[in-house]
Amino acid sequence: MADEPEDVPELDVPVGMFEDIEDLKAQVANLRSLVEQLTGGEEGEPGEASADEAESAGEEAAADEDSEEEEWQYPPFILLLDPPEYDDELRALIEWVEGVLVPGYLAEPSADARWCHLWFEHPVAVARLHACWLAWQELTDPATCGYTGPSVWHRDHLDPCLRELRAPNGPFTGCTKGEHQINHRLPGAVPSAWRQLDG
Repeated sequence: MADEPEDVPELDVPVGMFEDIEDLKAQVANLRSLVEQLTGGEEGEPGEASADEAESAGEEAAADEDSEEEEWQYPPFILLLDPPEYDDELRALIEWVEGVLVPGYLAEPSADARWCHLWFEHPVAVARLHACWLAWQELTDPATCGYTGPSVWHRDHLDPCLRELRAPNGPFTGCTKGEHQINHRLPGAVPSAWRQLDG
């Protein structure tokens, strides 16, 4: 074409660089939205707003703060919930474990890789699987973590979680085919941040 310069160098760009650029774009978009949230989405130079605009902006910011609080809250850790919130969160966790984790990642149980079909009755399993699920929700969304999120989730969350749960000395130690035990790993009275002992 006539608009292009004649001496344009031909660049040999590695394919992985495009993925890195897409990851950076996602991170920049995420940071931009975070900055807009923190600054109230106001554009322009400081000192440009009139007194009326500043007053209405203050009222809008207070209203936005209230609505954001109602709209978004960080998901609470399941062991800190009371019924009925605990029951709702457990129901959602069961759907994820039985719908995603079991069919996709768990092979037939064995002595070296145990699994209990009543895993939701083991508090340790519920806690670990809930933490893994929270990480999955965050790390499988390319808008928030780029394209490497699923790999990070596998390496940093799923693999250690399954290694602990399915270990020969894990929470399913007393559970074999046809047998189910949940009391085999419960400790005696220990100080707990979640439960006050009666004195």
